[in-house]
Amino acid sequence: MLHEIIVPELAESTVEATVASWLKKDGEFVSKGDVIIELDTDKVSLEIVSPSNGIIQEVNKSEGEIVKAGDILGIIDDSKPAAPSNQKPKDEGIEKNQKSEVDTQIKNNEKTVNITPVAKKIADKENINLENIKGTGPNGKITKEDLLDIKKDTSKSSEEIINLDDKLPEHKDEEIVKLSRRRITIAKRLKEVQTETVMTTTYNEVDLSSVIAIRKKYQDQFVKKHNTKLGFMSFFVKASVNSLQSFPHLNAELHQDELIVKKYYDIGIAVATDEGLVVPVLRDADKLSSAEIELGIAELATKSREKKITLQELQGGTFSITNGGVFGSLMSTPLLNPPQVGILGMHKIMEKPLAVDGEIVIRPVMMLAVTYDHRIIDGSMAVQFLVRIKNLLEDPYQLLIDA
Repeated sequence: MLHEIIVPELAESTVEATVASWLKKDGEFVSKGDVIIELDTDKVSLEIVSPSNGIIQEVNKSEGEIVKAGDILGIIDDSKPAAPSNQKPKDEGIEKNQKSEVDTQIKNNEKTVNITPVAKKIADKENINLENIKGTGPNGKITKEDLLDIKKDTSKSSEEIINLDDKLPEHKDEEIVKLSRRRITIAKRLKEVQTETVMTTTYNEVDLSSVIAIRKKYQDQFVKKHNTKLGFMSFFVKASVNSLQSFPHLNAELHQDELIVKKYYDIGIAVATDEGLVVPVLRDADKLSSAEIELGIAELATKSREKKITLQELQGGTFSITNGGVFGSLMSTPLLNPPQVGILGMHKIMEKPLAVDGEIVIRPVMMLAVTYDHRIIDGSMAVQFLVRIKNLLEDPYQLLIDA
């Protein structure tokens, strides 16, 4: 019986992925549950497992190709038993079929060239010299896109190339960096957010003296009991949830002419990784204690940076929080995380002089920013929402008594 290897449903607003690598060879026996393919999306690296025991009979999508949910990546045949490890194939054709698409190499000008099968066919057909082509795929592999780029360049007339060279300055040190699928998709989505929403931002300053005093007073006790530090994020998450309960339209999604107001609070926490920003979701934040919030965020951040975050952990957020202060930002405009209509931006804490009861005092102050979709959120609502957060943080004991 033949079993199809299918691209699963991707994260919300993610419509395509890139085949990063085949971890099993064409013709190789695999067991059900074995990881056989890695896909890259703008959010995560996704592992595809074998749906059954059998031999990989057919590879439909090569490394570097773009795929969508439902596409057939390959075929597994469970009617063929696994060949003993010490038995060599008798048929030379079968031996060729067992060569991995990942490990395909050809000889070109007496040099070994690492290239995908699809790219090899293009090179043979177009008679492209591979000697000086630098592959942008994993481990320097030459991909179809690399050859298509070369073909576009060589299609220019000699006169155009000469004129272009004449205009280029000499002795410039440059590096061409191939954008990852994640970075390309992030750029595309950010542009869509700017064109499809009316983003407006309101700002306010918050005095964090009380929050810092509570952390200082209870930190040792908190760490001893929960084995994690009492950070700032638990205060901001609790203040955000409280304010969302007072202004529910900021905990919503806009679908055509309907506003879907969420009665639950799944808070997205922006995490910076080597491959870009991801926003894993802290579920049911309104039901979590401070310790559960701190532990939950730490776990999501670790999984994101280690590329172990799952698609499910990135889906369904109702509101987001991003903290540019960890990188030293004093003030910035956070961008919406669609389809959400609001996001809170945190920044660096700075000591500033403030007028308190007629006296000038030095206080630890943070600039807060809330970006919202002005199509459905009025400015007065957004301002009141942010002032509510400010008041809760300046008097955090309100969070204990639900004032």
